[in-house]
Amino acid sequence: MHRRVVCAIEDLPPGSMKLVQAGKFGVGVYNIDGALYAIANYCSHEGAPLCAGYVRGTTEFAPEMPDRVRHVRAGEIARCPWHQWEFDITTGENLADPRKRVRTYEVDVADGQVYLTA
Repeated sequence: MHRRVVCAIEDLPPGSMKLVQAGKFGVGVYNIDGALYAIANYCSHEGAPLCAGYVRGTTEFAPEMPDRVRHVRAGEIARCPWHQWEFDITTGENLADPRKRVRTYEVDVADGQVYLTA
């Protein structure tokens, strides 16, 4: 593992992602509401570039209104661009089957710089 500078923290505002050349496929570093996370740019299903997919939330039924859903966890779910598999950016777990995960990496901030250990 190697610790490397990703960017200045102001260059990674909430809701954004930076793709870093690390390892064989790269690593996506995400800012979700001010918290930083990193996942491999490799879908565990068939190897698609996971970080090129959509980032969104999930929906759940609103118990107070059974005919409606509400949106939750906005910006925490990476959806694979090839087959729509969905992964929790904060844990690397697949939403349909938590045993199917993508690798996560450590991210930290020091002196205004974002660092990735990968």
